Amino acid sequence: MNDLIIAPHERGVIRLFSLDMRPEEAKFLREPGAVDQVLGVEGLDPEQIDIFPVSDLEDLGLYGYLSEGCGVSEDQLGRTKLEAIEGWVMALRSAAFGDRSVTLSPDPRLHLIGLFTEEATNWTGDVIETESAKPYSAPQSPPADTKPSRIGSAVIALLILIAIGGALWLIL
Repeated sequence: MNDLIIAPHERGVIRLFSLDMRPEEAKFLREPGAVDQVLGVEGLDPEQIDIFPVSDLEDLGLYGYLSEGCGVSEDQLGRTKLEAIEGWVMALRSAAFGDRSVTLSPDPRLHLIGLFTEEATNWTGDVIETESAKPYSAPQSPPADTKPSRIGSAVIALLILIAIGGALWLIL
């Protein structure tokens, strides 16, 4: 397989590889640093790499894993091609590269099935035209009374006078 060049700051791409190796070797790829070795790169985030046998997906299959589990739109997926895949696979997300440019040199036992892009969230929205969305549409509160209240001060002063008077009465 040719080298694969990953652009810096790539987002939302999933590379799906089939693993042409014994189950023990495929399970070993779950160990820290093992995927780095078979891809010829260092510092991959293992949390962004899934390695599993297709049989573990049961009725969901690779098609369901990619469409429902990873958010890949159905127009990118070929159901018959994905259903024909057996054995172990590796799903490698863009986030595994940590926003850096990388050149992958995959082991010959890894076969790239395809590149799939996750559907991005559309953060745009229509203009809200309700009355409550207009600026300064909230009910105006009456202006606060700026005259300070002196009731609390008077009560404290009265309590201090009573305490002093009581102390003087006890002393005398």
